[in-house]
Amino acid sequence: MATSSSHFMDLEARFGAHNYHPLPVVLERGEGVMVWDVEGKAYFDFLSAYSAVNQGHGHPRIVGALVDQAQTLALTSRAFYNAQLGPFEEAITARFGYDKVLAMNSGAEAVETAIKLCRRWAYDVKGIPANQAKIIVCGENFHGRTSTIVSFSSDPDSYAGFGPYMPGFERIPYNDIPALEKALQDPHVAGFLVEPIQGEAGVVVPDGTYISEAAALCRAHQVLWMADEIQTGIGRTGSWLATCGDCGCQTGRCERNPETYTRADILILGKALSGGVYPVSAVLADDAIMLTIKPGQHGSTFGGNPIAAKVAQAALAVMEDEELMLNARERGVQFREGLAQRIGTLKLVQGIRGKGLLNAVLINDSPESSTAWDLCIALRDAGILAKPTHGNIIRFAPPLVITEAQMEEALNRMEKVFTRFEQTR
Repeated sequence: MATSSSHFMDLEARFGAHNYHPLPVVLERGEGVMVWDVEGKAYFDFLSAYSAVNQGHGHPRIVGALVDQAQTLALTSRAFYNAQLGPFEEAITARFGYDKVLAMNSGAEAVETAIKLCRRWAYDVKGIPANQAKIIVCGENFHGRTSTIVSFSSDPDSYAGFGPYMPGFERIPYNDIPALEKALQDPHVAGFLVEPIQGEAGVVVPDGTYISEAAALCRAHQVLWMADEIQTGIGRTGSWLATCGDCGCQTGRCERNPETYTRADILILGKALSGGVYPVSAVLADDAIMLTIKPGQHGSTFGGNPIAAKVAQAALAVMEDEELMLNARERGVQFREGLAQRIGTLKLVQGIRGKGLLNAVLINDSPESSTAWDLCIALRDAGILAKPTHGNIIRFAPPLVITEAQMEEALNRMEKVFTRFEQTR
């Protein structure tokens, strides 16, 4: 049987839906920060499955939890209790300081869950008239691709041709406190859904006080602040959550420092919650919000299944025990400073930004150009995997297990690629 990259790409082109445009590389194996293609070539993974593989590929503790539970009991549905869900619920609510958690599978499912929770709370607690609750969102947002979520997207690729659209959402500019304050004057507003850092938009980091000011405004107007930390959470930005702000914690335990930490009313997690080995997401809230949904009103056949619960427990334990958020903080500084020194003066580079190990290089060309894509092809050839977003922005997000030496090697390769690319343009 053929095992070349072209063979597998041809199979996907023939039999798979054409809803993605992957970088032309066929991966077969991964370990830590490294992945290998079917021809055996090694690459630094600088995408981490869109930040799902924070703990590194094939982490033995997480894979061990998966295998052990799969061989014991995989699925019961929520028609019955299982011996792993309760311990997971206890661990994650204690970790992030909430009364309750609702386990789901994908990030988009978790966002949909948060929206339903917010609306139910608005009617049952805030007293908004039935079917009139509004949720404020931000321009350039990315919260998933369900029909509800694309209804409030500002990206034509996400929403165009998929109407009619779900009503009940108002979009305002990101990182704009006056716009939020104005929108909150409407007494029918139930919630504000926002990414603490906009990943898909190109790793857009808001002003330092934006999150705390937004949360304070929401509290003042009895509006739920919902933090979508699907991509930014679980250590990616150098702390357990991006809403921790410029965290100074020096251990794997979150101190929730009141000087930096901003607590969301509804916290949405996914991706790295499982270390990338199994679909797991979670919505956390206190009783006054979570218990507005009664039995039979929301759920999922696979949500909270034994494998998911066991894997998520292991993934959270690895983050804490290995203090990976501290490494993300240190290696993030190394990346941004090192890259700025190496390529910051190139005409090709418009800017470098990010936090922790969620970073981006802005390419000095139009979003419609192929420059960023061509650079990613050149990086691939040099053994580094990254992907453009919004046409002229390249996101760099390696697993949080990356070492100082590995980062230095990757930076040296990037310098050669970017320098050579500029010289040959």
